[in-house]
Amino acid sequence: MRKILSSELIINEDGSIFHLHLRPEQIADTAILVGDPGRVDMVASMFDTIECSVQNREFKTVTGLYGGKRVSCVSHGIGTDNIDIVVTEFDALVNIDFATREEKRNHTQLTLVRIGTSGGLQPECPIGTYVVSNRSMGFDGLLNFYEHKEGVMDMDIENAFCDFVNWNPRLPRPYTVNADEELVERIGFDMVKGITISAPGFYGPQGRYVRLKPIDMDLNRKIEEFRYNGEKITNFEMESSAVAGLGRMLGHKAITICLIIAGRISKDMNTNYKGSMEGLVETVLKRLVGKK
Repeated sequence: MRKILSSELIINEDGSIFHLHLRPEQIADTAILVGDPGRVDMVASMFDTIECSVQNREFKTVTGLYGGKRVSCVSHGIGTDNIDIVVTEFDALVNIDFATREEKRNHTQLTLVRIGTSGGLQPECPIGTYVVSNRSMGFDGLLNFYEHKEGVMDMDIENAFCDFVNWNPRLPRPYTVNADEELVERIGFDMVKGITISAPGFYGPQGRYVRLKPIDMDLNRKIEEFRYNGEKITNFEMESSAVAGLGRMLGHKAITICLIIAGRISKDMNTNYKGSMEGLVETVLKRLVGKK
């Protein structure tokens, strides 16, 4: 059994994991992932009881009970690099014995649901739409740093997309990962389903032009026109590919559901989306625990 070095898995003096500052007993097997630390309090306000609240930097976690089920909510900040931290450390909290620094014999499967905001890329995704990421396409390259497990990435759609848009070889090669099928149907059965792009930035990587011109000014048009066996790319965000990919490789159930707040087709934006986000959070929580 491999013993994980202290430089590979950093444990704080109080027995908590390095970035999240959580101890194994402080997280639930079901977790809501949100970008904004302030949104954790909104999610936790719907819990029946609060067990603990821990924060370090942008990573804030609240664990409590909702509908009789233990649930955690953790903020991850922006970007797939932060998802790399959160998902890896959440997995370690349940699947690594901190005393021996060895992997536990019995694997614990987590349910990870990221709830976020996004920009819509199709007419059927106007502002206010809930979109479930049936597949996630990463422009970030994160998963390419890991040894791939069989069947995690869909190479056919990757190749088809790169050919269709004439992908620039200077950019990280996109990868595509499916969300957990059972979660898609249980939580997102009545939502718009599609392919979500995770971009490694908010501006140029999503085709926005402020002062620095994107390398391919026509990329968004080609993204909107791309089809794969009838599927469309529905939205842009910045985390879903890492949630789906790391979750699947580590043996967890993972999914991303987004509220559309920017119309990349209509060129409009909604910064006042509190009510709609609260509605999405409540819907996800109820469907997670089977509450009517």
